[in-house]
Amino acid sequence: MKEKPKNRIAVVEPGVVNGDLKAAVREVGLWYPPDPASFTFSTLGGNVATNAGGLCCVKYGVTANYVLGLEVVIAEAEGVVSRIRTGGRTRKNVAGYDLTHLFVGSEGTLGVVTEITLRLRRPAPPAGTLVATFDSLVAAGEAVGKLTSTCDPSLLEIMDRASIRAVEAYRPMDLDTEAAATLFVRSDVRSSGASGDGDELDHMQAACEAAGARTVFATRDEWEGEKFLDVRRSAYPALEKLGAVLVDDVAVPIPLLPEMVRRIERVAERTGTYVTTVGHAGDGNLHPNVIYDPRDEREEQRARQAFAAIMVEAISLGGTITGEHGIGTLKRQFLASQVGDASMALQRRLKATFDPLGIMNPGKVI
Repeated sequence: MKEKPKNRIAVVEPGVVNGDLKAAVREVGLWYPPDPASFTFSTLGGNVATNAGGLCCVKYGVTANYVLGLEVVIAEAEGVVSRIRTGGRTRKNVAGYDLTHLFVGSEGTLGVVTEITLRLRRPAPPAGTLVATFDSLVAAGEAVGKLTSTCDPSLLEIMDRASIRAVEAYRPMDLDTEAAATLFVRSDVRSSGASGDGDELDHMQAACEAAGARTVFATRDEWEGEKFLDVRRSAYPALEKLGAVLVDDVAVPIPLLPEMVRRIERVAERTGTYVTTVGHAGDGNLHPNVIYDPRDEREEQRARQAFAAIMVEAISLGGTITGEHGIGTLKRQFLASQVGDASMALQRRLKATFDPLGIMNPGKVI
């Protein structure tokens, strides 16, 4: 990308890697915000298919917020293939049904995306970073409520003790492995608070201390802040060293985050499984990771029981069985429990309309 697009858009093919797009638009002073933890290798087509979120979506939104238009190939009856365009290059467009965002998050079950038109934005201001540790996951969850009700963080992540210890073993960084939970918070606002005075990072520090944080460290050095975020981004590679991982992806209303954390801990205790939790706490989106030995059939069975039980708990709190990873095959049998029979019937009719031959990513979601 040689010159700054006047319309602040990027037109890409689905195989472009998220991180490569970020790097290309950065060269011309622009920014593509969605940043899943897999941004260095996940493709934009995959991001669109699952409506991927990421670390900064608490303030800047998920993939759907940046998709202006799509080119999609759909398979009609009698083997006829059609190419359609949805949306366009304008910021506002309400001509007909919003087919663009019907395809976003559909996991390839309605058609094959062949081109994506994305909205770009100017870079966010320089951010300060805060790391706070807590003696319990519940206390950390309560701190999330205080932070989101008084501040506007540009990133708000959580890791439990087990995941921090896994990262420290995988990549030694002198982390606090005794704390029950660690929050990673960023702010790109220089003045904030109820009175409108002071630095938002200061207000965030006060909120964490009021929630009973055992330690709080804040820095306005961006390089140092990125090093802290490396801890969060290293979570999954580190956990995969411990065994097979079933990655849950539940989300609940933020005020119920402490209760969801309690229920995850109870599920782990009840099923006798090893569950570590990381997640996008500012969105109420948790990733409880059930780790097991795939060579042990009984252990795998208990892991799958825990995986299912966590989804049941999320639904009971008015949450969702997937905040950003999609349904795929692992969660297909649980979808009706959340959306209901009438919605399932409607979704099946939609699937049949777009894919009457049932050849688009068969066996997934619906």
